[in-house]
Amino acid sequence: MAAPSRSATSADGAGETGGPDAARSAAEGSANVRTSASAVHASPPSSSAPSSPAPGRNAQHFVLAIAAIAALGGALFGYDTGVVSGALPYMEQHFGLTSLGEGVITSALLIGAAFGSLAGGRMSDLLGRRNSLLWAGAVFIGGALAVALAPTVAFMVVARFALGLAVGSASVITPLYLSEIAPPHIRGRLVSFNSLMIVSGQLLAYVINAVLARWEAWRWMLGLAALPAVALFVGLFFLPDTPRWYISKGRTEQAAHVLRRTLPAEEVDGELSRINQARALEAEAQRGAWQELRTPWVRRILLIGVGLAIVQQITGVNAVIYFAPKILHSTGLGTNAAITATIAVGAISVIATAIGMSLIDKVGRRPMLLTGLSGMTVSLALLGASFHLPKSTGVSYLVLALMVLYMGFMQATLNTGVWLLLAEMFPLKVRGLAMGAAVFVMWLVNFTVALAFPVLLDAAGASVTFWVFGLMCVLSLLFCKRYAPETKGMALEDLEHELRKTTAEAEA
Repeated sequence: MAAPSRSATSADGAGETGGPDAARSAAEGSANVRTSASAVHASPPSSSAPSSPAPGRNAQHFVLAIAAIAALGGALFGYDTGVVSGALPYMEQHFGLTSLGEGVITSALLIGAAFGSLAGGRMSDLLGRRNSLLWAGAVFIGGALAVALAPTVAFMVVARFALGLAVGSASVITPLYLSEIAPPHIRGRLVSFNSLMIVSGQLLAYVINAVLARWEAWRWMLGLAALPAVALFVGLFFLPDTPRWYISKGRTEQAAHVLRRTLPAEEVDGELSRINQARALEAEAQRGAWQELRTPWVRRILLIGVGLAIVQQITGVNAVIYFAPKILHSTGLGTNAAITATIAVGAISVIATAIGMSLIDKVGRRPMLLTGLSGMTVSLALLGASFHLPKSTGVSYLVLALMVLYMGFMQATLNTGVWLLLAEMFPLKVRGLAMGAAVFVMWLVNFTVALAFPVLLDAAGASVTFWVFGLMCVLSLLFCKRYAPETKGMALEDLEHELRKTTAEAEA
């Protein structure tokens, strides 16, 4: 998935990815009275956390450990979703896979991730954020080894489903852990760093695939994911749980101890009070969530959010991420060369994500979406046409260039914009419920595309397949132009009022 763990951001730049826990940071934002709705890429000090002297060396070491968690959790997410692109050509030969078999193996992880994302938030409430990440780390290790050693297709499908449970739960728990334990002055940057590490993990997978392709070592491609998973698992033993979780269990002294590791002593009591106030707001919000969905304008906003989630996936991004070597091989490029060329797709994803993060608060959400979808439409139209050219090395690299162009537009605009809008557009009382529904639908559409793409590619050809995605871009452009809200520069409270007003006018 195009970084389904993109961090939905709320109070003080705190980011969370879907699920019931998405309301938590939002509640903390309400406790701060005025929260920037666009704090996803920069994290100024919270209004309730006045500026103070920089933390000491011990605190800096603690923050570095947190950053390592962001790097490992995000990179594992990206690696496990990206590595299948290089392994599939050799798995096809080894297992005698049909196009449907390729789709099943690829999508098994995604359906597991859908259910893992639903379970991740609840599990983190019961077991704690750190302990839940430990569980995910253990499954990452076991899942990576299981897929690498899989003797049959059926075993591979089950192993990738189990690995998907870890991917989905980590997509929720990692940004949640970071947003709750990181000091306010770096919270937004850490959560954004997690997003960047997801696409960096995909790039790492493409590089390792290219290195190992000369030996057709597809089992090593899959199994190497166990190494960062072990580092994640071991590293978590040296970190505490979050102050917010400790307070939820009545363990205030442990919460204060963690806060003293990142904040000056004089700010600890104020932060404890703020967390308690946020929890009260959250509890009130959760009690009224289902009743609020009966309100027409809230239902409409929920449907728009689910629509945006579908738009992000139906326009073909993960077809390129998962099947780039297969696409390039169909143009006549050799298997090893196709896998190596895919590195360009990963590299542009990292660069474009960084560019999108720097532009989203300056340009605005709607202009980013509309510009990106227009560029994606043109790219896909040209990509489909390029498959009518005679096969040659030059045409293969033309196809690669157009795929890179498409991914550049996608990662810089649509991917960044949709995740930020989903974080901002839902009212507090249904934010967790609505975000969870949108992310679950996103995973399901991702699963459907991954399952259907290789079958469609073989049945209809590359030109028709990419033109279908281009048509989806046109329909998505019309949808976003009609329904996508603009949230740039608005406090969450003002944004909720504005959405209520505009939605009521649209229904009038």
